[in-house]
Amino acid sequence: MSNNAKIAIGGVALGLFLWIWLPFWAVVLIVLGIPTAAYLTLDPSQRRRLRRLRRKELGR
Repeated sequence: MSNNAKIAIGGVALGLFLWIWLPFWAVVLIVLGIPTAAYLTLDPSQRRRLRRLRRKELGR
């Protein structure tokens, strides 16, 4: 099993655990807050590179 598959399975398991044990608003805050905080910690050149890669993957 690849590392990406292990990470995905772990993320799903953690999401289900949070869904059961925490209120809905807390789960939404965690699910949306962590990626947003990670994006905001990037410097401008890294953000440009990330946007460029996303466009390339979409076939633009």
